[in-house]
Amino acid sequence: MTRLALIRHGITDWNLEKRIQGRIDQPLGDLGRRQLRSLRVPAEFRTDDWYCSPLKRALETAAILDLHDCHIEPALMEMDWGDWEGEVLKPLRRKLGDVMRNNESRGLDFCPPGGESPRDVQARLRPWLRQLANSSHDSAAVVHKGIIRCVYALACNWDMRGEAPVEFAWDAIHLFELDADGMLHNDYRSIPLEQSSPVNPG
Repeated sequence: MTRLALIRHGITDWNLEKRIQGRIDQPLGDLGRRQLRSLRVPAEFRTDDWYCSPLKRALETAAILDLHDCHIEPALMEMDWGDWEGEVLKPLRRKLGDVMRNNESRGLDFCPPGGESPRDVQARLRPWLRQLANSSHDSAAVVHKGIIRCVYALACNWDMRGEAPVEFAWDAIHLFELDADGMLHNDYRSIPLEQSSPVNPG
């Protein structure tokens, strides 16, 4: 059994505006950078094999957290939201009404027009998870909320209907266990990132 630790990227301006980012390559916002500079990855995770989404907000998060040896992994890119990228979710729900409600009720098969479903995301993650299992080494990655949700759904057999059973915080490490076949086990937990030591001005 090996460990998989996932960190969600820091806050972007679009996160604050509640905009759907998906594949749009937004950088971190000033708030996200400030928050990350006050945090650090616990020592027990720093020797893991680190991976990162190729999107700017994840790469910048890794750099601020001093994770400079990350392997860039395309499979970790955020879910493609197609035509809805850049939209604000609540007004979009009001605009689309029953069409949106019916789509969201499909859970793992929810799919924005021109985008991909969570089930599609899981399919592209599975070869990477098998790769990690074959390495027999603990792994970690800087990723997106959508990726963490899809990994959690695989681990905990969540059909992704309704609200997530847990909140995937910005300032936490989300922990999973992988068996030798790359299968995730239902033992999710999270631990907070550590606070950085204050700099002594003297």
